[in-house]
Amino acid sequence: MAVKQTAGREALGQFAPKFAELNDDVLFGQVWSREDKLSLRDRSLVTVVALMAQGLTDSSFRYHLESARKNGITKTEIAEILTHAAFYAGWPKAWAAFRMAKEVWAEDDAALDAKAAHENAMVFPIGAPNDAFARYFIGQSYLAPVSTEQVGIYNVTFEPGCRNNWHIHHAAQGGGQILVCVAGRGYYQEEGQPARELHSGDVVNIPAGVKHWHGAAPDSWFSHLAEEVPGEDASNEWLEPVTDEVYGKLR
Repeated sequence: MAVKQTAGREALGQFAPKFAELNDDVLFGQVWSREDKLSLRDRSLVTVVALMAQGLTDSSFRYHLESARKNGITKTEIAEILTHAAFYAGWPKAWAAFRMAKEVWAEDDAALDAKAAHENAMVFPIGAPNDAFARYFIGQSYLAPVSTEQVGIYNVTFEPGCRNNWHIHHAAQGGGQILVCVAGRGYYQEEGQPARELHSGDVVNIPAGVKHWHGAAPDSWFSHLAEEVPGEDASNEWLEPVTDEVYGKLR
């Protein structure tokens, strides 16, 4: 997948159009996009070390630190990378790099603290990343089986801003879903209806055949138990994502 970059044209498009083109279309559009040769994560690692070695801890260095974090380099890894590079690039350069890296990865500490506080607020675990259904969610969700016999019950957790796509539970008879909210604040919305704000203790009964979505509020983690109601020829149809425009109206 090609990396899209517009910073060159935005900053220098009028003054140095060729430089802007090479920056956006060649450096990022071609070199950074060669993931079959080197992953984005590894390219971020190389770039961060190269800039640190030159002592270039400016706004461009911060951009590449943020990209490294986005490309999967953890706080523990960046600390080890900069420590290792310090012996070759120089101790003062490492100090300057660490000051900026602490700021960039501070968001991870805050997110981990919020996640831990949310898990402590309920009796059910958050569980593992919901990778099997990730394509039907915007943002990160987690799944913890509560009961896998008789009736399946799962604790579904949404990070702030996470929501699932519009979907419909189909059944020839019976069917549908029940949500029991256990922690945090979230939303449930049926097509053509206003969204309902959800809190711990709320219960949502979703009949078969109703198009709907549910997820977290923008500023809160959210968890609910999801119980599939038994029915004949039951199935689930995943539809389009809940757009930022629709979701943004709930703020």
